[in-house]
Amino acid sequence: MSGPVPARVDGAAKECLLGLIDDATAAGWTHGRVCAVLGLERRRAWRWHRRRAAGTLDDARPGGRPIHGLLGWERDETVNLFDEWGDIDRSHRKLAHRGSYLGRVWVSPSSADRVLAGHGLALAGVPRAKRAPKTPWPDWCEWRPNQLWCWDGTQFPRCQAAKHAYAVVGVVSRKWIATRLTSTPDSVAARVLFARALDGEGLLSGETAARLADPDAEPPHQDDIPLLLALSDNGPEMRAGDTARFVAACSTAQHFGRPSTPTGQAWIESLFAHVKDEHPTWTPSPTPPASPESSNESGVLRLISRDRF
Repeated sequence: MSGPVPARVDGAAKECLLGLIDDATAAGWTHGRVCAVLGLERRRAWRWHRRRAAGTLDDARPGGRPIHGLLGWERDETVNLFDEWGDIDRSHRKLAHRGSYLGRVWVSPSSADRVLAGHGLALAGVPRAKRAPKTPWPDWCEWRPNQLWCWDGTQFPRCQAAKHAYAVVGVVSRKWIATRLTSTPDSVAARVLFARALDGEGLLSGETAARLADPDAEPPHQDDIPLLLALSDNGPEMRAGDTARFVAACSTAQHFGRPSTPTGQAWIESLFAHVKDEHPTWTPSPTPPASPESSNESGVLRLISRDRF
């Protein structure tokens, strides 16, 4: 043994150390000098002396009887839940919540997992889905403003009138292009959002406006190069058929990110994080809004904060 004595040693090591102390003190050393050489606190050595006299040098098992410990019937009921619902829930978290829903036992997920492990039981679990490969951007896409847009939705639960917010940002320019607040998250909100964004950026040409106004109008030819690429996740509003037809009529191509991978839409996720978690400073965009009524709601503003989103 070299260096200070560890915090936990077994009874044999304690007996050996106490023997060295007894031999050194018998040879004329002081108790404090011996403990300093051994790297052992004097109070700890005296405590070991008392425990050796009582025959309790070995440490007792940790624990005891905590007042918040599980009772026997709670352990038995947890095992019963495993027998009845284990094949369905397949997770210790779901199993613990199942017991509270049924009014049979109230234990935390970690306690349920510990009880099952103590009985040699294991839930099958839900296999993790394989990570989908990243889809590259189209060859026609260029890294320039108004060529790459990213859009998504979020919620403001305390806003009862319209708690769902949709926004479009420019990937290259980092510009907050348009916003749509609504109480009903559906494809209509997505279509209004894109119409405002195109109008605000001056991309809503007469041909596109006429095509949007006519429900029976033919979409652009598939061989035509789209005006821009819209990046989004796989939400129901993004995957809706009405949204796909409207976006195609706007000469816009859609690009969906990988499931369960929010970093694929980091630009819009960062914007929502700034708005919801920080205190940004607003400044008007150099580009004037298309109309007075869209000056505030359309969101043609830039977000200035400590870091650029």
